Amino acid sequence: MKYSDKFIIIFIVVMVIPIKVYCDNQILARMVDEVNYKVVIVGGGSAGISVAARLAKGAPDLKGKILIVDPTKKHYYQPLWTLAGAGAVKKEVTVRDQHTLIPDGVELLQEAVTLIDADSNSLSTGNGTKIHYDFLVMAAGIQINWDKIKGLKEAIGRGGVCSNYSYDYVDSTWESIQNFKGGNAIFTHPNTPIKCGGAPQKIMYLADDAFRKAGIRDKSQIIFASASDSIFAVKKYANTLEQVITRKGITTKYKMNLIEVDSANKLAVFENSGTGETEKIPYSMLHVVPPMSAADFISQSKLADAGGWVDVDSKTLQSKKYPNVFGVGDCANLPTSKTGAAIRKQAPVAAGNLLSFMKNQPLKLSYDGYTSCPLITGYNKLVLAEFLYENKPAETFPFDQSKERYSMYILKKNILPVMYWKGMLKGIM
Repeated sequence: MKYSDKFIIIFIVVMVIPIKVYCDNQILARMVDEVNYKVVIVGGGSAGISVAARLAKGAPDLKGKILIVDPTKKHYYQPLWTLAGAGAVKKEVTVRDQHTLIPDGVELLQEAVTLIDADSNSLSTGNGTKIHYDFLVMAAGIQINWDKIKGLKEAIGRGGVCSNYSYDYVDSTWESIQNFKGGNAIFTHPNTPIKCGGAPQKIMYLADDAFRKAGIRDKSQIIFASASDSIFAVKKYANTLEQVITRKGITTKYKMNLIEVDSANKLAVFENSGTGETEKIPYSMLHVVPPMSAADFISQSKLADAGGWVDVDSKTLQSKKYPNVFGVGDCANLPTSKTGAAIRKQAPVAAGNLLSFMKNQPLKLSYDGYTSCPLITGYNKLVLAEFLYENKPAETFPFDQSKERYSMYILKKNILPVMYWKGMLKGIM
């Protein structure tokens, strides 16, 4: 053996093998990582960050002991996506880097939760990290199931098929509106709970305005095909929306759930929830609101109710099964609309009651079901629906909010986003 060969072998033994072993050990260590936190918050959206900010402010001794677990790198202000889909704002104004929004004293782990073991006060991530907690806040938002409608994943974003329920696809809505030359423009609403229950129809009213401005409304039929049995659950606001539908000449088809998109033949296939019969409707434009559910790791856990949502007390937001767990936001089974406005009222209740529970004190804060849906009825027009549990109106302003108003449109477009970034996420409103 030549000297050079011996040198190479020695180099491999001394340098390369230890490096290989070290790297393998690091991978193994990562796979079996275990961390412990006083409070773990699953979800870094509106609910998770709002609760984290309030906990950090309300209990300085928790600094460094609160962990948010969320895989996303970007944070979105989704209420503006309706206006982005209508060309009224740029979608880029709705996004921030996630890490810039995390409150002081709170840590962020950008990994996806895959398993919750509430009996052992632990959860696991797809990266192999096991996290132990003393207290858990479930704020995981809602899961959008694009694959539950046959043909949708292949069709979305092209050929007139669009949706405002994704940052990636919201541009396709405006493109579809601009490229529309007439025919059927169909707007759907699924048979599942969704975030922002008014969003499926808001973009429809804006599209109507755009078609009129383009001079093609007389060549168009706008169809609202909804799995619901009415335009809106709260009668006071439904009365106004019925007038808007009549004024705009929109065709409504209720109890109609979209089950397939046949993009090759440009047909939307619906199932009637009353009769079970299917109907195929041709489309030139199809705005789809996909079915939604709680995340799989929630529905497969003991935290869930029969429907798969985090099972909590509707007033205290405490888990009905595990007292050291609280649920807030879209993932909870609260009988109210899933909106950012609802989260704004839920966050102080969840955070305050959790702090009380930590101190073995009574849970004194109560959520009354407040939610709000700014119902855009056209460019510069908006009905501000606000209501509590059992669909009881609870309006903020000293006037009839069921009327279409320009001032409420400005509130929606210009003021509420500032309140969100500067106030709600910082735990001060």
